[in-house]
Amino acid sequence: MNLEEMVRTLPDEPGVYQYFDENGRLLYVGKASSLRKRVRSYWRFTPRFRPSPDSGVRIFRMLEETKSLEYIVVGSEADALILENSLIKQLHPKYNILLRDDKTYPYIYVDEGAEYPRFELTRKVVGGKKISYYGPFPSGARALLDTIYENYPLVQKRGSVSGKRACLFHQIGRCPAPCEGKMERDEYMRVVEEVKRALVDRRLLIEKLSCRMEELAVSMRYEEAAVIRDRIKSIESLEIHSDIDLAREADYDIFAISHGLERGALFRLFVRSGRVVSSSYDFFSDVENYDPREAYRQALVSHYKAEMPYRSKIEIITAHPLEEADSIAEAISLRVGKRVTISSPVRGAKARLKELALKNAGELLGREEAPWSRRARAIAELFGLSRFPVRIEIFDNSHMMGEAVVGAMVVYDNGEWKREAYRHYNLHARDEYSQMREMLERRIVDFSKEPPPDLWLIDGGDTLLKLADRLLHEAGVNMDTLAISKEKMGKKSRRAKGGAGDTVYFSDGRLRLPTHDERLQMLQMLRDEAHRFAISFHRKKKRREDIEVSLLRKRGIGPATLKRLLDYFGSFEAIERAGYEELKGVVGVKIADILTQETENGER
Repeated sequence: MNLEEMVRTLPDEPGVYQYFDENGRLLYVGKASSLRKRVRSYWRFTPRFRPSPDSGVRIFRMLEETKSLEYIVVGSEADALILENSLIKQLHPKYNILLRDDKTYPYIYVDEGAEYPRFELTRKVVGGKKISYYGPFPSGARALLDTIYENYPLVQKRGSVSGKRACLFHQIGRCPAPCEGKMERDEYMRVVEEVKRALVDRRLLIEKLSCRMEELAVSMRYEEAAVIRDRIKSIESLEIHSDIDLAREADYDIFAISHGLERGALFRLFVRSGRVVSSSYDFFSDVENYDPREAYRQALVSHYKAEMPYRSKIEIITAHPLEEADSIAEAISLRVGKRVTISSPVRGAKARLKELALKNAGELLGREEAPWSRRARAIAELFGLSRFPVRIEIFDNSHMMGEAVVGAMVVYDNGEWKREAYRHYNLHARDEYSQMREMLERRIVDFSKEPPPDLWLIDGGDTLLKLADRLLHEAGVNMDTLAISKEKMGKKSRRAKGGAGDTVYFSDGRLRLPTHDERLQMLQMLRDEAHRFAISFHRKKKRREDIEVSLLRKRGIGPATLKRLLDYFGSFEAIERAGYEELKGVVGVKIADILTQETENGER
């Protein structure tokens, strides 16, 4: 069935549609309350089948590239919204704007049903009938919590109350020692109430910190004073001062999107109990594909997750009115199980909040571009990347003569190393090509949980770059890839002799950049971090395997038997898990008996 026949025969049901080019590359994902009406609106059928001349420049260009269409029917428009958002994040269509708002912001919570409550961080709903949440805090949550425990007499650790004797924290004046009855619960709860007020009015915390910083400075303890100074800045960064008069119990989430010629900004403002508690922002670069309806739709549907703590109602304010407000609200409500409303007021306090958020979005666009961003933009222009690389994943592998084979992925996001997103891979393949394929395939499987980045950077040459491109194409993911290889000097890499690789491979060829080129230096920095991470894991694994080999040899297992075991099972961990019958089939009864006998410690 050709494209025209497909468009003519679409069902009159809600769903998601996908446009593809002649090479099967995904161009666009859209949602519709009626697939038939929405998709037909893109086209004209007389005097011939062609893109609608009423389409904007971006859509018209996309339709001219379109050669095929696929669609998925769902139960409702709300379901279509959620599926559309998921496909955009996983597959990176060429003509969809991509807003990276996958973060779940932490909250500070306290369970007042506990005998002696503690304040903790959480990113999801916590069980309990007397839970109070404060936040969300896109940044500064840990600084807030540390400040609380350093300045208020609270139980410092979860296990402190379970003991029968006062711990070290009491001796240094940080804990009231309720475990020894040195503070009654009523008195303790008054401290909890004081902390709750400080979380709402953070000036109380800043005053305490400022006094402490001055004391340290007077005592010439400058390094400690600097730590306090940085903590004050972290807490102050949460504040957006406003004289807008709001109802005491008002809770709002305000979203504002603004864009310029080269980039756009998404600004979020969080109001809890009538006060602005925090804000966050992201930049995006797909301004050529910018459509305000799609941008707001993706920002809203991406932000709200089922496990986040909310009150009984979520009231969302957008800086621009949305025609699809009701369907977006329904989709979010289905996901989080709360009542959701979306509005864009034109007068009153809510309208002033909207203008405040929009003003901040505009000011973000006026900021000077950070050095990392300038270099990343230059890389995108030089190598013809399809999008600005905000998030980059870098891959490398490491081994020694085929032993202790490991892979590593490091993540560079918005100018920072995201170490919580780093990944180690225990690999089984013996050659570097198969090792990289194993690692990339495992990462692609995880795209449904951890969406793909803007760019993959591979430590290797053209062969590995083509491998990455092929795997992504087979998975239907539109994503840029680059590879950087080490210059060879004889049989050794130049990096091993103190130099650095300077050949970069991309889809249209390769470039050798001078060593002083900032673009090359950034790519080398990314590659070297992946190499460092891979090497450190390899060394740990090698030490562990050397110990395992030594122990096995002490038990009478020689090199040939050990090789047979590793060839069959792949790792020492698998050998440890293997059952007696399987071991007997591989190495015989005698060795199986040795491997399955218990040591004096009761371990294999």
